[in-house]
Amino acid sequence: MSDVKALDRLVGTWKVSGGAEGTVTYRWMTGGHFLLQDVELGGESGLEVIGHDKPFGAETPDPEIKSRYYGSGGSTLAYVYEIDGDELTIWGGFKGSGACYRGTFSADGDTLTGAWEYPGGGGYESVATRVR
Repeated sequence: MSDVKALDRLVGTWKVSGGAEGTVTYRWMTGGHFLLQDVELGGESGLEVIGHDKPFGAETPDPEIKSRYYGSGGSTLAYVYEIDGDELTIWGGFKGSGACYRGTFSADGDTLTGAWEYPGGGGYESVATRVR
């Protein structure tokens, strides 16, 4: 099982530039099982809840780190997170989908540089810089 605690390096507020402009803030929900992301990007606000799914009646959680995003414009999006060393991958919908973000943390951990890729081409580059 991937450990959601590996995403602790995201905690804080980040200024995002590139194809989407704004800020995101990551914080732990009480209990430490879920990472919350408050989003202000491209004129939309939203909340993303990131952690392991544990369906009703299940004894153990799903091994993948999954999330659900709820946007002020009415969008609800699902993602799968993977972190391996300094590499962060966020799959749109499911692991292996054609929509994904691949980013790399700087040596000091205060910059995340990457790009979103979409099926059939397209996407955009993005740089997130920790501001606190």
